[in-house]
Amino acid sequence: MNIFLWVLQILLGVAFIGAGAMKATQPVDKLAKNMTWVSRYSQNTVRFIGVMEILGGLGLILPWATGIATILTPLAAVGLALIMLLAIVDHARAKEYPMIGFNVLLGAIAVVIAIGRF
Repeated sequence: MNIFLWVLQILLGVAFIGAGAMKATQPVDKLAKNMTWVSRYSQNTVRFIGVMEILGGLGLILPWATGIATILTPLAAVGLALIMLLAIVDHARAKEYPMIGFNVLLGAIAVVIAIGRF
């Protein structure tokens, strides 16, 4: 089970670090070509979401890998699951239903990590 959780943590962590880095560094106009939701929010909000995703991704990996403050790993997973829940709500309000499946998948993986590491 530990190896399974590690695989999930690394995959989800890398995915969120990469996605968060894009949101935190790229111009909103460039992001809007692939992510329709960014046009509904201010640049600062998009940057904030990106930074939170980076921190969440790091939180999935670093505390458990170092053995320092390991409680942060399941808390990071809960935080990322909450971000995905909010993304689902946003996509549903905008009637972007095809996008919801990916958010559900990422959120479910985060919940599995949170349960497995608490």
